[in-house]
Amino acid sequence: MKRTLILSSALVVVAAAAQAQDKQVNLLSWGGAYGMSHVEAYAKPFEAQTGIKVVVSDADNPATPVKAQVEAGNVSIDLASVEYADAVRLCDEGLLEEIDPAILTPAADGTAAADDFIEGAITECFVGTDVYSMILAYDDSKFPDAKPAGAADFFDTAKFPGKRTMRKGAKFNLEFALMADGVAPDQVYEVLGTPEGVDRAFAKLDTIKNDVIWWEAGAQPPQLLADGEVSMAFAFNGRIFNAAQQEGKPFKIVWDGQIYEMEGWVMPKGAPNPEAAREFIAFSTAPEQQARAAEFISYGPPRTSAAALVGNIEGTDVPMGPNLPTYAENLENALASNLDFWVDHDAELQERFNAWLAN
Repeated sequence: MKRTLILSSALVVVAAAAQAQDKQVNLLSWGGAYGMSHVEAYAKPFEAQTGIKVVVSDADNPATPVKAQVEAGNVSIDLASVEYADAVRLCDEGLLEEIDPAILTPAADGTAAADDFIEGAITECFVGTDVYSMILAYDDSKFPDAKPAGAADFFDTAKFPGKRTMRKGAKFNLEFALMADGVAPDQVYEVLGTPEGVDRAFAKLDTIKNDVIWWEAGAQPPQLLADGEVSMAFAFNGRIFNAAQQEGKPFKIVWDGQIYEMEGWVMPKGAPNPEAAREFIAFSTAPEQQARAAEFISYGPPRTSAAALVGNIEGTDVPMGPNLPTYAENLENALASNLDFWVDHDAELQERFNAWLAN
């Protein structure tokens, strides 16, 4: 009898392991240093703990293939990392599965996850993973004397010569242009919400249009800086930080005028492995995992309890905290990307941006 019970228990364990191996999560990320943080902080430990395989692939903007797959009725993505405004828009269009906050891991003191995340980090179809920002960055070797200190300097090609690189799109650039033109961060969306304000932003962009190389993938700005094709970049802070920290590039980040926003997980409607995907969401958004991800790339965790858990930059004895967008000093003169504004105006402003760029 005892031998029979032992054999039965062993068979159950083997069966459970086999079942886990059959499961899979198809994760769509952004590639580069950011994608690497997902692999190291989330995918590898999740696989080790559960036996569920995580297949990570990349896209310039994962929201685009999510929308295309769901509308085509041919969904292979289980989870995607998307920007906040994209998540809300895709959810409103009925293209995403709902995510029940009850599945999320509570804080160590028992605080429910819904109360531990910062405001807005959990929506009907979205769970935040990090707070990132668009920042001014420059090659320090290009400016031995005066150093760029804010948005206005990015637009001053006389004082700070050289090509610039900016993301190919309306979002972030219009806000940055208005701040460069003297609009205070707390007034940007009030101004941009008027036809005159939009005209003002595009007029400011006009002043450097011939000096801009437009990027579409997050890995491009540090490469353009490294190749000497540009002297300044308006780019994701984490990509610039990693190039400076891991590759020893002479890149500097200017936090004044940063525009910060959240990214997080969404599940496309009809995801092929919803159960495994939800298990991965719960694991990867736990405080410990969010803190771990922040040690690989300088994006701040959106959970209150995770902030204190962030240690040193991976492989060093240098604290990561001061390099995060959410660090108190870095938030001075910062702008929070306005979700509602971009949900309402993204299509029209992007259309105008495309027409402006083509002209």
